[in-house]
Amino acid sequence: MSCSLAVSSSPVPSPSISLFCNKPSIISSSPEALNLSLAHLKPSPSPSSPSPSSPFRLRLQKTPSGLLSSSASTDSGSTVGLGPGSVSTILKRKRPTRLDIPAATTALRFGVPTTPCEVAREVEREGYGYSVYCKKGRRDAMEDRFAASVKLQGDSKQAFFGVFDGHGGAKASEFAAQNLEKNILDEVVWRRDETKVKEAVKAGYLKTDAEFLKEDVTGGTCCVTALIQNGNLIVSNAGDCRAVLSRNGAAEALTSDHRPSREDERNRIETSGGYVDLCRGVWRVQGSLAVSRGIGDKHLKQWVIAEPETKIISIKPEHEFLILASDGLWDKVSNQEAVDIARPSCVGINKPNPLHACKKLVNLSVSRGSSDDISVMLIQLGQYLFTS
Repeated sequence: MSCSLAVSSSPVPSPSISLFCNKPSIISSSPEALNLSLAHLKPSPSPSSPSPSSPFRLRLQKTPSGLLSSSASTDSGSTVGLGPGSVSTILKRKRPTRLDIPAATTALRFGVPTTPCEVAREVEREGYGYSVYCKKGRRDAMEDRFAASVKLQGDSKQAFFGVFDGHGGAKASEFAAQNLEKNILDEVVWRRDETKVKEAVKAGYLKTDAEFLKEDVTGGTCCVTALIQNGNLIVSNAGDCRAVLSRNGAAEALTSDHRPSREDERNRIETSGGYVDLCRGVWRVQGSLAVSRGIGDKHLKQWVIAEPETKIISIKPEHEFLILASDGLWDKVSNQEAVDIARPSCVGINKPNPLHACKKLVNLSVSRGSSDDISVMLIQLGQYLFTS
């Protein structure tokens, strides 16, 4: 004796699906009859012959009479219970073919990945008036980030640039790279007074810091930013990222590193109830952090403040280029040395190659033993000279 089951090719069972047997008399209430019950199939009132075109047919053969069923009383929605002298059989749907979904590519914003760059060892980018090159150190993941936004409000003479050196992970540096520009520009527009630009930048830094602290994640970041607006270069920093200007080949630091070894920073920390300790030759806040300002660092926020120091200069023809870099460069390369190495690739040649200069500086620091993440951005200031 045999029984056949025809199932539609549709993924959703149709009400017209029927159970078919070769002998109509088999479907009865007799104890020896075949009782077939499927939760997802509803038998039609009257049996009919199987269609030759059915795409799927399940045939149940008669089982040996010597076997007794011990599971006939199980859930009738998922089993086929046979009468005495038979065995229960579980029907399972065929597993669908596995779908291979391609992994999404990492999106970029302001030239940086929106998630920590744990794989790439190097990142390089060129844009209108700037070039940047980043190289991962010995850490498992790159913690440096950068921001570059040109032609602000459609004006080719306005731009924003930033380099962010994260510590304790890349969450803070990534957050700052994505939000600090907007927060600063919002404050600048709201005040509408060029004499209060420093206050606007300060408010933008503090707002970014407050927003990051609400994220309730660990880590922090040092920052150096340059806002170019109306022929002015507005440079700010919090931490030990640095900005160095080339003035006719002479290096001029526009920022001062915020480290607890600075007397004014040490006094501020101690006045606030903290302490500065010398650990293995490095001065650290609360014996922990080697910088005294930055965004984040919630556990040290009482002493590691986000308030930046800002300097404003009017861009003039003798201002050739600006270097923004993390301490991975400045710990091994002096200000003047950096300008001397970069200048031949940027000044006095028909085809300037500032990206090549960035790479030379990074590789020089590595050759001198730097194991830190290194980010170098070079901005050609000649393109931002303001002409009234």
